[in-house]
Amino acid sequence: MRVRSEHGAVLSRRSVLAGTGALVLSFSLGDAAAAPEGQPRLPGSLQTNPGLNAWIRVDAQGAVTVFTGKAELGQGIRTALLQVAAEELEVQPARVTLVTADTERTPNEGYTAGSHSLQDSGTAIRHAAAQVREILVEEAARRWNLDPTTCRAENAMVLGPGGRRLDYGALVAAEALSHRAQPESSLKDPARFTVMNTSLPRLDIPAKVTGGAAYVQDMRPEGMVHARVVRPPAPGATLLALDSASVERMPGVLAVVRNGSFLAVVAGKEWQAIKAMRALSADAQWQLGPLLPKQEEIFDTLRSLPSQNITILDNRRSVEGARRLHARFTRAYQAHGSIGPSCALAQWVDGAVTVWTHTQGVYPDRAAIAEMLRLPLEKVRLVHAEGSGCYGHNGADDAAADAALIARAVPGRPVRLQWMREQENAWEPLSPGMVTEIEAGLDASGRIVDWDYGVWSCSHNTRPGPAGALLPARLLAEPFPIPEPKASPQPEGAGDRNGIPLYHLPSARVVHHFLRDMPLRTSAMRSLGAYMNVFSIESFMDELAKAAGADPVEFRLRHMEDARARDVIALAAERFSWRAGQRAPRGRGYGFGFARYKNLAAYCAVAVELEVEHETGRVRLLRAVAAVDSGQVVNPDGLRNQVEGAVLQSASWTLYESVTFNQQGITSVDWSSYPILRFAAVPDSVEVHLVERPGYPFLGAGETGQGPAAAAIGNALADATGRRLRNLPLTRERVKAAIGV
Repeated sequence: MRVRSEHGAVLSRRSVLAGTGALVLSFSLGDAAAAPEGQPRLPGSLQTNPGLNAWIRVDAQGAVTVFTGKAELGQGIRTALLQVAAEELEVQPARVTLVTADTERTPNEGYTAGSHSLQDSGTAIRHAAAQVREILVEEAARRWNLDPTTCRAENAMVLGPGGRRLDYGALVAAEALSHRAQPESSLKDPARFTVMNTSLPRLDIPAKVTGGAAYVQDMRPEGMVHARVVRPPAPGATLLALDSASVERMPGVLAVVRNGSFLAVVAGKEWQAIKAMRALSADAQWQLGPLLPKQEEIFDTLRSLPSQNITILDNRRSVEGARRLHARFTRAYQAHGSIGPSCALAQWVDGAVTVWTHTQGVYPDRAAIAEMLRLPLEKVRLVHAEGSGCYGHNGADDAAADAALIARAVPGRPVRLQWMREQENAWEPLSPGMVTEIEAGLDASGRIVDWDYGVWSCSHNTRPGPAGALLPARLLAEPFPIPEPKASPQPEGAGDRNGIPLYHLPSARVVHHFLRDMPLRTSAMRSLGAYMNVFSIESFMDELAKAAGADPVEFRLRHMEDARARDVIALAAERFSWRAGQRAPRGRGYGFGFARYKNLAAYCAVAVELEVEHETGRVRLLRAVAAVDSGQVVNPDGLRNQVEGAVLQSASWTLYESVTFNQQGITSVDWSSYPILRFAAVPDSVEVHLVERPGYPFLGAGETGQGPAAAAIGNALADATGRRLRNLPLTRERVKAAIGV
């Protein structure tokens, strides 16, 4: 590796080490430029942020700070990334401070999404930490005039022959030296791990379970004031007239903010802001926009919308004499249903704004907010703070933009902008409604010989990006246009994510009927289209198994060539005590589901047992058993947390959740009209069994369980009732109608 000094001399790492008495590894975003073209690809996010000093800082006291552009969303990534760094740096976790997404301090890693945190950031941090460790060992060896291979790092020190030792703090000094990451690193042997593959307690949990300040909703900086927005009465409505004089005279009101159809109020106290919001809403006159489709016709509407037909798999050939089956599945619009409505804090100082937000992409959201405010990027800083409920593009980015706009009206004061529950449910981007259709052929031996799959869906991702992705930016007097949605390419995809089965299919075609324009505002929710596609594919696999007279697990193994997938399927079946030909007790059912998330991340299989109350149609999930292969495990308990959460979230989506609307807008604006899984309906047990893969690359696991869990529930319901339900959610009303009670 060679760098150029400020005087123009070309320096190698070894020549610099030989000519200095010490070394500092400090933080600078100046080295965060992408790696030059033609160079070997760097591991993980080092490819786009190749400066080691963008990831690791060691100070003169030996304290270690690690930086990640990923955000803690409740998935435990703070803990896992800290473990990765501590392991490779040979330091105790307690000596490491982890700084998460902040546009002024951390590398730009885009969104925290798609189960990429460990795959991208974890891989980058692991290699950066290993290379920093080697640099420190080389520096100590230089001082001792020893071969570096005779020295080693241990417990934040470098040890040499004859009892020599130097702690990391003694190896750093006041002048920064920048190093570019290398493609190869001397990674630790997993057999020597002492921090990784251990269940270190989650750093984010204590405050959450003790009522501490855990979320952006809990922040209370000195001098803070409160704000509320007034949303239009329906999507597409415009503000015609407003007399705000009476509201401006209300106690505590500091400002009424209006820009086109964007309307908000600022007050000294929260209740004052809420009362002023309600009064302002009553005084506003609006012109309604176009009507929405009728809810009862929504799937026919989706099926008939103009589409861009994208073939993502096509090795289909003519198959004669096969027994053919066909099925159509639908999924209702669903909401993120964040327990805490979206919130943000913003403060304007000297023409610049800082926003504390639970967005999943501080850098993209900063770019959108800067465009909306017509400010240069350097005048906008976004700092991630956890939100009470997330996993996708909920109202967080919009709330951050709201707060920035409002704070401009009261410069110097920290402004806390909090959405109301009905605003969250009515205005957050929804997970899209979807339609899938499958036709398959079985030969006489019971093997799938033909497969034809279509999915009607949209981009599933309208995150910022451009300012027009932000709700308030569309309401301004000079509104920003809504960006044109685009299909995400395979292999990850979006609406077509996991639309290509992992099974061996000798003749297959998969078409994504991409819908550019959707009737309701939509964007990303955990697993995107994978939840629906896996539910459809795995439900149909059970239908095909039944038609072939085969056990559902054996039928899957019959068509699976991927050895790691087979291991996961077999492990879940074994731990569930699945047996071919088994029959569940009366009123109960067993079900199975499998997928590899995106066909390139973690493998997951789920088996469930449920019972159906025939008089009411109520479905009770009794137990779930999951098996997961996510490559090298960092925190076993954290990984189990992720999959347990996926099973419960999927159960809620699958059995309960459905957005309702009329032609004016969303009507499911509270917990009565948008039911979710309650504590009384939580399964008696959820087991998660991990497949050990020491030394294998990290595979993202945060979204691997949703699809398999949904399919397992649907298949168990069919097993219990003898009726196949294909329209999500599988509500008690639909179950009761299907079984004819």
